[in-house]
Amino acid sequence: MLQTDTREHTETADDHEAPTVATDAAAPPDEAVARRELFFQRCLWCGTAAYRRSFCRACGSTAFTRERSEGSGVVVRRNGHVPLNTWFVAMDEGFHLLCHVTGSAPVAVSVGARVSVVRPFAPHGQGLPLVELTHPAPPLERW
Repeated sequence: MLQTDTREHTETADDHEAPTVATDAAAPPDEAVARRELFFQRCLWCGTAAYRRSFCRACGSTAFTRERSEGSGVVVRRNGHVPLNTWFVAMDEGFHLLCHVTGSAPVAVSVGARVSVVRPFAPHGQGLPLVELTHPAPPLERW
């Protein structure tokens, strides 16, 4: 039978400091936001890089290691309408990231532009990572 632990049975009078311990445990993600760190997964079996996956796309393994990204990449394509400013970015480590571009008008962003991570995740785990333009896309060569 599945047994779950409830707060009613384990709470005591001295256990009022437990919420502060839980907020202290949440401090490292806030520090990661301040340092603009983005973490991704790398498959232990085949070495394929991924972002927030439950299994590897290449081999199907569920064994991952967590690595820190350098935080830079190239815009690959737009996702959705212009006002949303949502793009797919191919990160330098080999994984793709769906994110919002900030700090520039949506029309200034184009495929091939270099971006860097501003905020790896939204507060409370909602929303997409934010990136900003570092170098505009190279001009298209005409025939």
